[in-house]
Amino acid sequence: MGIAIYILTFALLLIGLYGVIAKRNVIKIILGVLIIDYAVNMLLVLIGYRRDGVAPIVSADEDVKKWAAASVDPLPQAMVLTSIVIGLGLAALMVAMAIRLYQKYGTFDMNEIRRLKG
Repeated sequence: MGIAIYILTFALLLIGLYGVIAKRNVIKIILGVLIIDYAVNMLLVLIGYRRDGVAPIVSADEDVKKWAAASVDPLPQAMVLTSIVIGLGLAALMVAMAIRLYQKYGTFDMNEIRRLKG
């Protein structure tokens, strides 16, 4: 697996960044932000990954030092769970704002919205 998965995650991040910077449609910008969110979540999970790792649960009869060397890091997993919830709230907020923009201006094109300024 190695570095290839990190390169794919970085490519996903760049695709999302392109969507945010280059596109003028509000819906495409929202999708770009969500793709960036997914790429960051993947990166955090990859940081905590350990090949042949065990679940971060200790039983009473296990040696703690041996367990710590063989288990995956639970902190990035917890951060990703938190990030997913925050991303869901962010997505709902962006969609609600896009709906209000469409109700007011009748378009999703950012250039047209800037031109109307009403």
